[in-house]
Amino acid sequence: MDERKAPVDDGPGELEPGTRQRAQLRTRVADIVWTALCVVLALWAVWSAVGVARDATAWAYCVVAWVLLAAALALRMPAVRRRTSL
Repeated sequence: MDERKAPVDDGPGELEPGTRQRAQLRTRVADIVWTALCVVLALWAVWSAVGVARDATAWAYCVVAWVLLAAALALRMPAVRRRTSL
């Protein structure tokens, strides 16, 4: 006997066009990117603040890091509240 079976078509895959997962993909990727950006900026801001506290002359880096972090969070918070992506 031959036990070969014909492939069963279960419909569209998870990330094919027109599926719910595909529609949510862009939003999920944007959330991951924004989270990574905020984490990197926060680490940079804290690292530079520690450098300034140790009498390093890194005031400019510290100010830029905190300004960029504040700007990224200010842009991200309204999008999170609206449940949309930038």
